[in-house]
Parts: sequence; structure tokens; C-alpha cells
Amino acid sequence: MSTPVVSATAPANDPTFENVWDELVWRGLVHVSTDPEALRALLAGDPITYYCGFDPTAPSLHLGNLVQLLTLRRLQLAGHRPLGLVGGSTGLIGDPRPTAERTLNTRETVEQWVDRLRAQVETYLSFEGDNAARIVNNLDWTAPLSAIDFLREIGKHYRVGTMLKKDAVAARLNSEAGISYTEFSYQILQGLDFLELYREYGCVLQTGGSDQWGNLTSGTDLIHRVEGASVHAIGTPLITNSDGTKFGKSEGNAIWLDPEMCSPYRMYQFWLGTTDADVIDRLKVFTFLTREEIEDYARQVEAEPFRRAAQRRLALEVTATVHGAEATASVIAASEALFGRGDLRTLDALALRSALEELPHAEVSLETTVAQALVETELVASLSEARRAIAQGGVTLDGEKVDDEGALVTGALPGGVSVLRRGKKTLAGLFVSPGAGAGR
Repeated sequence: MSTPVVSATAPANDPTFENVWDELVWRGLVHVSTDPEALRALLAGDPITYYCGFDPTAPSLHLGNLVQLLTLRRLQLAGHRPLGLVGGSTGLIGDPRPTAERTLNTRETVEQWVDRLRAQVETYLSFEGDNAARIVNNLDWTAPLSAIDFLREIGKHYRVGTMLKKDAVAARLNSEAGISYTEFSYQILQGLDFLELYREYGCVLQTGGSDQWGNLTSGTDLIHRVEGASVHAIGTPLITNSDGTKFGKSEGNAIWLDPEMCSPYRMYQFWLGTTDADVIDRLKVFTFLTREEIEDYARQVEAEPFRRAAQRRLALEVTATVHGAEATASVIAASEALFGRGDLRTLDALALRSALEELPHAEVSLETTVAQALVETELVASLSEARRAIAQGGVTLDGEKVDDEGALVTGALPGGVSVLRRGKKTLAGLFVSPGAGAGR
């Protein structure tokens, strides 16, 4: 089986929209904003400079951040100039979570994460042409400030009463944990960022999640007080599933953009599992498909939901956007081969291993019998049940039927692995080591 050719949609705005603002609204990307009419006019005019910030509170960005990265790109495609801010200083603090204080990471850790996030942000923007992107680090302008200078030059413009009303602060004040002065001050630091970028680059727009609205308006208010200028903010909606559950979480594990933290295979399967109720909204937010294409998929979901055409296109587009066409082609091939629509022996070793790690799996040796492997992977509860399954002809190893209960595992697939199947749909992975003893 040859690896399928994957061709994801090239980033481009839909030309049927008169204004990029109209497209953002249609895609559901504007949950809250400053003056909508002023923003629409602003985005229709000469190129502006705008920014979004990403704090290094983890070693990778995740799907929630991808909303912002793609929004940055859409505005850049409309001719505007993006600033990608990586928060070397705000990452040392962390914005207030709803229920408890963040654990402060070491300066060394934050510095490492700044580099990792910078590299991720850079992949979604263009650094060429008249509206080339620029990456900035807010540690560059906060580190030189003394505490006295910060309080005199920035802190004096804030009113505690207003700060207390911010949603993130109010939620924490009403919790058992309360809020420290450190996290309470976060909104001042973010306001300082917008002011600095306004002064240095003429930045007049900030985007971010709607849960950050208090921090976004901290900057617009500060610039109005200090510079007498009106600037803008757009808060994108928090993406949730139609049943109200938190989006992008799988048993407590975020869907990270770093392939070492979330394999391309797992990301592909995550999108493939999107419900019919959510898939059209996801296509609007996370792909560059046109309005016409998305409306066609909406009709397909209505008429032939069993084909899951919209889900397959969504999984292809987003996985290719994040991990590239080659990796996506490999995971599609692995997905199809695992379920009997391709030759397992022709798969990319890394893609196959990543796929098997998402299945029940075990580490075994070449001395392990298939019957033992069935138990190790919990496809059966006991050796006697394993022997019955083999005798009934319901077990295959690497696509070949197993008729001998004493047959040994082989690890014959790329990367020294094997695929164990019981029945038509129950699969497990075997990571085979010549010298390892059987065991989980």
C-alpha cells in the first residue's frame, strides 16, 4: 500500500467576504469586542499592527492556543502586521486560574519554554513581505523596570475597585484559595504589554480568548489613560463541545501541538471523533476551507452522517496544519491499515508506533506466545480464554490468522512491533524486544 497523498488547504481568506471582520464573525471567532463598527472599518483600511500573547506556563501550546494562532494568520492574510508575544515575564507569574494559585516555575524552566513556544508560534505566521510577522518577549521591557518605576509609571493608572471587578479576580476572591498580590497584578503586566507595543510598533489591536477579556481591556484602558488613544480588543469564544464539556481535553490530557506530547496519530483521531453537532463549527474555526466548502459539508452531515466526510476532512486539515502533510499522510495510512484497509508492513515505523501507543499495548519478548500476549494486553481475561479465541479462529497477528496456541509473537512490522487482533475490531499493540521478559 502506498502512502496516501495529503493535500491540505493552503492558508487563505475566503474572497466572498468583503472584509476580514465579516469572515471572523461568520466563523464564530468574535465572542466579545470593543466597538464592532470601528473594528470593521479599521480592518478594512490600511494595514494595522496587532498582537496576541502566549504565556510559557507549559512546554507546548495546545488546541485552545491554536484558535489564536489561526486568528493571527487570518488577519495577516488580510494584509495586517502580526506581533506574536511570548511572555517571558508574564510566564513567571501566570494569569489567575478560576480556583487556585498557579505553581511558579523556575526562571530556567520558563526560559526554556519561551524558546519552545516561540518556535511554535513562528510556524503559523509569515515573516516575509510588507506585513512580515515579528516575535517579541515582554521580559525585554519588564526586566529593566524597578518596582518603584513600575508602581509610579504604570500602577498609578489602575484603580483597585476596577481590578476587583475583573471576572478572573472576582472568581478567585470568592474561592477558598483567595488570590495573591502576584496574580492580582497580572492584569497590570498585560496592560503594560499593550502600552509598550502601542508605543514601539503602533499596535492598536489585541486578540485573545474571551476568558481573558479583563486582561485585554486592561491594556485598552491603560492606553486610553496614558496616551489618550482608542485601541481595540477581540475576545474569541472558549471552544466547548455541544454537550457542554471542555474542548480539547481527553481524560485530563490536553491536545498539545508538540508531537512529542501528543502524537500526530492521536491528534488525527481526536478530530476524527468530533460529533456531528460540533463538526461544522470546528471546520469554521480550525480550517481555511471556504464558506461554500463548509456549507457543502453541512449538507453532507445532514444527508449522509454515516460517511463522516466532514470529520475526515477536519482531521486531515488540522493535523496537516499542525504537523505537516507528510506526517498526516502517515497517520492516515496507519489508521486505515490497522482496520484492515491497507498493508501494515508498508507503514512508517514512527507513525505505526504512535498509533499502537493509543491502543491497549504491552512490551513483550520474542519468547512470548500469542496466547500470553492476549492476556498481557487485556484482550482476554485468562490464558484459557486466549486458547479458546485462537481455536475459534478469531485471532490474528500482523494480519495473519493464528491457529496454533503455542505460536510466538514476531515483532515483524516496521519498528519491531506487532498488531494483535481479536475479532474484527478489538486491537492491541505489541512492542517486541528480543531480550525483554514478557510484562506490561
